[in-house]
Amino acid sequence: MTITADNHRITANIAFRPVTIPASLDAADATDFLTMTELRNRIYRAIDGDDDQYIAADSLLHYYLPSDYELRFVWLALLDDTPVGRVGVDIPIEAGSRSAFWLIELLPEVWGRGIGTAAYQLVERTASDHDRTVLQAWARHPDAPGERLVPPTGFGSIPRDHAARFFLRHGYSLEQIERYSRLELRGSSDTIERLLAEAQAASADYRVVQWTLPTPPEYADGYAWMKSRMSTDAPSADMEFDEEAWDAARIAVHDARYLAGGQTMQVTAAQHIASGELCGFNELVIGKDRTRTTHQEDTLVLAEHRGHKLGLLLKCAGLLSWRRVAPDSPRVTTYNAEENRPMLDINEAIGFRPAAYEGAWKKVLASGPDGSGA
Repeated sequence: MTITADNHRITANIAFRPVTIPASLDAADATDFLTMTELRNRIYRAIDGDDDQYIAADSLLHYYLPSDYELRFVWLALLDDTPVGRVGVDIPIEAGSRSAFWLIELLPEVWGRGIGTAAYQLVERTASDHDRTVLQAWARHPDAPGERLVPPTGFGSIPRDHAARFFLRHGYSLEQIERYSRLELRGSSDTIERLLAEAQAASADYRVVQWTLPTPPEYADGYAWMKSRMSTDAPSADMEFDEEAWDAARIAVHDARYLAGGQTMQVTAAQHIASGELCGFNELVIGKDRTRTTHQEDTLVLAEHRGHKLGLLLKCAGLLSWRRVAPDSPRVTTYNAEENRPMLDINEAIGFRPAAYEGAWKKVLASGPDGSGA
């Protein structure tokens, strides 16, 4: 039996089962979490054609454990009782927050069956249950011929593909394009060494300090301040992010989650010599299998310290030392807003090359989740 909604065929035997977050992967109730992780990795492999976005279940688990900073919900999407994808909603609990972030990820072979439309009803209901009116999500948009969509920033474009049509059909606006880039780590480091020398010459008032998690106590407060600025200072177009409150205690929680998941993170920071202030940082992380891809996470230079090539300094210093941390990792990946030309200039000079693009999508609910005012 089928029904029709939004001009799409919806199969009646669709269901969504909440995923229990187990205390450990050995727990009796870990089966759905393991299934969810395996589906996540299969979906990214199908979209990207590689395993660069792979994450091990033990690493992923620690992102889902109870937190004082956000609520996380995840469901398995079932078709004929067979898991075919996952649905997630994240609810920040910063004071005054009105945002929810979500994802719907399905195996490509079940696209067009109405599962996404049914899942989206669950997303809006969950957001409404937590009094959230700003819904935001990101989606990969592999390049394709045909009509293009350009965000209000004027930087970048994506095809009007399956994912874009889904967002537009559900009332979303495209706010920003993010570039997903890769740098091959094997081969000569001559370019990075030359660029590091240039950055050092332009930043004589600063020194590089580095650590692998856990964060040394003497850097915890400075690192926390920079992480709080990441939520407000990074280019975000018209997407909404709450100003996050970070302190040494939150840094300790952050560090513990990476370490408990078997991940290694290296933080490279710039320290102003005269004041001792930490004023910029770069993060590189890899899982227990150090033959897999490295991920560059946050990079930020505080606004008052820009103009001294600190971004270049941090990235080059971090990449050179990373060769000792994970010498068998083949590449590093990163995301940047297309309008963030200063950071893209640095990445391109180092050797990062575009690999894919993501759209940042936003919808503001005027009233109830179905627009009815309920």
